[in-house]
Amino acid sequence: MGGKWWCFGNDDEDEVGDLDPVLLVSGIGGSILNSESKSWFGLITTTTRVWVRILLADLEFRKRVWSLYNPQTGYTEELDDSSDIVVPDDDYGLYAIDILDPSFWIKLLHITDVYHFHDMIDMLIDCGYKKGTTLFGYGYDFRQSNRIDKAMDGLKERLETAYEAAGGRKVNLISHSMGGLLVSCFISLHSDVFAKYVNKWITIATPFQGAPGCINDSLLTGLQFVEGLESYFFVSRWSMHQLLVECPSIYEMLPNPEFNWKKQPEIIVWRNRSENGQDTVKMERYGTSGSVGLFVEALKDNEIEYNKKTIPLPFNYDIYQWAATTRKMLNSVRLPEGISFYNIYGTSLETPFDVCYGSETDPIDDVTDICHTLPEYTFVDGDGTVPAESAMADGFEAVARVGIPGAHRPLLRDETVFEYIRKWLGIEELSRRSHVKTSKVVDVGLA
Repeated sequence: MGGKWWCFGNDDEDEVGDLDPVLLVSGIGGSILNSESKSWFGLITTTTRVWVRILLADLEFRKRVWSLYNPQTGYTEELDDSSDIVVPDDDYGLYAIDILDPSFWIKLLHITDVYHFHDMIDMLIDCGYKKGTTLFGYGYDFRQSNRIDKAMDGLKERLETAYEAAGGRKVNLISHSMGGLLVSCFISLHSDVFAKYVNKWITIATPFQGAPGCINDSLLTGLQFVEGLESYFFVSRWSMHQLLVECPSIYEMLPNPEFNWKKQPEIIVWRNRSENGQDTVKMERYGTSGSVGLFVEALKDNEIEYNKKTIPLPFNYDIYQWAATTRKMLNSVRLPEGISFYNIYGTSLETPFDVCYGSETDPIDDVTDICHTLPEYTFVDGDGTVPAESAMADGFEAVARVGIPGAHRPLLRDETVFEYIRKWLGIEELSRRSHVKTSKVVDVGLA
């Protein structure tokens, strides 16, 4: 957890009133999701937290969160047609992004894996920010596309609320991970609104050009949000996989095929091929564009059982086409004049890049077996999830880019990150303590 911090104006009401409002924007998996069941008359009868929860997590997830994409609307819709997935709006939007499982035992045991923006919220409050006046949060249904109307309208409404609550002072945005892509989509679609309400934008660990190793593997085998002993009380990798195959947000974080990577990310498969009656082991390589064919082949038999029905869940080409349009938007977005942009990215951790299934001595017999195979990775520098190369390449003219050693989610409670945030918000000079080590600040934009 973070150490001691010092801020100006904690005891001075005039200083507190002089703060620009801050809006925190979460990333994928960074918002509480509730399932609201309805009666025949449309009244809410029960509310169940389905993300995040520790007890009965996998059971409730399969029952209430599994979804199918509707190409007519662009939305992913839950299979449970008797309920809706909603993001709680309590505490000015901060509740949903604070402690993702706010149950008694989690707080008592202080399980930091589900403490999301909690430490940052506490730090800002200690610096004089007040919930509902100068501090707000924005959680959203992260299953959906980053450019879907509901997400865009919700962000617009929250920006307006923060702006008006602070007496017409422009908002300072702080986004994490995929939240940076959501903000980028908002700029692309509503540049005038963004320019009207936003002063500064600080983004942390954003996969601007995708997260090759993690996302490629997510579509093929799933994703484990919690490691170690806690994973036995959480959503299983397989259950998560069945959701992610139908999530536009995941497809939108595939590696950008138009980005000039130092080395193009690949998926590698050792396959057992039969030629002229003899078995031959071959290594096959799939680049950022060619991987689609592999996804289609590997997921062709993927299916789930739901309410005693078999539902096919192959690679969704409709979502892929939607995501391709999102990628074009992200590649061409431009920051409005007058906005100060700051980028913090994680470094010093082995971060998945290339993904390999099978080996020369233990090849894949049937490509559909990939979905039940744990991969081997080649690694690059990053935060353990997003390569530093991708996170740095925002394409904007930045006031500063700072590489800080740390992991993807723990960066949200990193004291060095807090020091930079306080400096850029104008509430504290950056500490000059000799033990703080960060990478060089770059003052020019990347193409």
